[in-house]
Amino acid sequence: MPITAGDPAFRLRGVEQERAGRRTLCGIDLDLPRREVVAIVGPSGAGKTSLLRLLNRLDDPSKGSVLFEGKPIAELSVRALRRRVGFVFQTPVMFAGTVRANLETARSLGEADGRAPSAADGIRLAGLDESFLDRAADRMSGGERQRVSLARALMTAPEVLLLDEPTSALDPEVAEQLMTTVRHLASDAAVTIVMVTHRLAEARAASTHTVLLEAGRVIETGPTEVLFSSPNEERTRQYLLGRERLP
Repeated sequence: MPITAGDPAFRLRGVEQERAGRRTLCGIDLDLPRREVVAIVGPSGAGKTSLLRLLNRLDDPSKGSVLFEGKPIAELSVRALRRRVGFVFQTPVMFAGTVRANLETARSLGEADGRAPSAADGIRLAGLDESFLDRAADRMSGGERQRVSLARALMTAPEVLLLDEPTSALDPEVAEQLMTTVRHLASDAAVTIVMVTHRLAEARAASTHTVLLEAGRVIETGPTEVLFSSPNEERTRQYLLGRERLP
């Protein structure tokens, strides 16, 4: 069946995950909307990163199904999937050489088609000036590295970007600037963003859709402003009040 505008980017049904003998995800039924900024929040150990890693097959579920754009994700080659679904890690690691070399290497590894941006366009999309291209990648601040990591992920013209705690090591001002860039990517470049964050204020300000996880289960999901202002679940209300451990 053809994909329509209202179909989700990802659909998870009955998903379970185990790691080192411990169940990290339990019976996840979840739709993640296309071309929105989706925040995944929850207490430490809730399964947020475990869920994120399923979306470009850094891990596979123990049970259940994950569909991307209406097709079982396991039917796509890992390489093809990761061209379409980029991942920006919490702690970016730069390749040796200049920023330009980092971006061009990512572009060549992805065998990007004509839709992929140039290095200059990629760095601008990530909110940095073109002059950064000739800087040594290993001599930048944490915020600059995170933006270069974002630009590098954009070099295959992905439809989705997965961000794992992208601002955890950044000060609030730099984190806010990065979130502004993320919002622009979703609105102007039509990229679906799925990000894990422990900062509730950031989730509320940057995202359009929020998923609350706890103990590997979905507690509540929906439009961000509705979830934050009028949650349906008491457990959601308790978490938003700052009670890290849900009853």
